[in-house]
Amino acid sequence: MSNSLTLTLKDIDPSTVNAIRRAILSDVPALAVEDVRVIENSSSLYDELIAHRLGLIPIKTDLKLFNFRENCKCKGKGCPSCTLGLTLDIECKKDHQTVYSHDFKSQDPKFKPVEGIPIVRLGKHQKISLEAEAVLGTGKEHAKWQPAVAGYKYYPIIKINKKCDNCKKCIDACPVNILNVSNRKITVTDPKLCTLCNSCAEVCEADAITVKGDDRKFIFTIESQGALAPKEIFKKACEILQEKAHKLSKLL
Repeated sequence: MSNSLTLTLKDIDPSTVNAIRRAILSDVPALAVEDVRVIENSSSLYDELIAHRLGLIPIKTDLKLFNFRENCKCKGKGCPSCTLGLTLDIECKKDHQTVYSHDFKSQDPKFKPVEGIPIVRLGKHQKISLEAEAVLGTGKEHAKWQPAVAGYKYYPIIKINKKCDNCKKCIDACPVNILNVSNRKITVTDPKLCTLCNSCAEVCEADAITVKGDDRKFIFTIESQGALAPKEIFKKACEILQEKAHKLSKLL
């Protein structure tokens, strides 16, 4: 599964694009460790630091199966429908050993922490044993529940007019190398990579090149932290915005 997704959004205004971005950061739920019970910890890190690191580890999530604990039928007591149990029990028998996120044992193997994240380095005979509970939450409550990083930019419009004398200064000035010479003309290889820095236009003495952003077309990028697929995150954010709009319409 790819953790990044890039979309081109057309015929949409900046406020709507920004609303989708904010919904991804603040309203799309994901699993994260909320409660930790340390049984034994002889490592170099305090219990609180261990618990803080555990909370920031992304956990594979299925929004169709898990409920918010406060909305669950168990009334917040914790059950398989709202709570995922995790255990960790490791003793270092070597000179040193690094404990990783994949060393956790999940109550349900389908929902486990993203692999490869270091938690603590143990010395010889040091041990860490703990139990943790992961629940659904949203980024507006705490950053540990934020499922992705999202951003957008205006779709670049690059125009080169007849004043161009092929001096090639714009090619040298472009920081992303998207300008080239083809059939004695300056061409744009991939306008999506343009950062709208206007370096090419600033060095062009003939004013032959203009760069601006299309305010009705956007390049939207989502980088998932691993709990949810980026496509699912985008879809869920749009559903949340639709629900909010429907509620507002009823109130009005």
